[in-house]
Amino acid sequence: MEKTKMSFHVETVQLADGGSRARCKQAELHLDTDLAGDPHAFNPAELLLAALSACIIKGIERVTPIIGFELRGVEVRLDGVRQDMPPKMESISYEIIVDSDEPDSRLERLHDNVRKFGTVYNTIAPGTELRGVLRRKTS
Repeated sequence: MEKTKMSFHVETVQLADGGSRARCKQAELHLDTDLAGDPHAFNPAELLLAALSACIIKGIERVTPIIGFELRGVEVRLDGVRQDMPPKMESISYEIIVDSDEPDSRLERLHDNVRKFGTVYNTIAPGTELRGVLRRKTS
């Protein structure tokens, strides 16, 4: 039986006054693509980090009901280091903070699931030093 593949479509246009606008479905996002920079928009590297954080949270939201994981909330913090030659994201470190009373073994299982089944995570991991932790939120 052949597995169904998902496909995605985004259209991005350069704006006359600087920057760009990306659209998909019914959503729109202003992007910092102007050489002068735009503090009100994500640049491409920040957008990559945001995509990774969204992938991590979506993976957690997908699996928690399947494994009966009690979760009150999740936060993801990322830091990326860009190298100049050749230009690429050299390393990304992340911290996943979950608000949960689940035992440590279940937290590790949740982190394993993020690493194994995240589409963006597994796209970035082969070419970037990707390291991180999942920890419990403390008061």
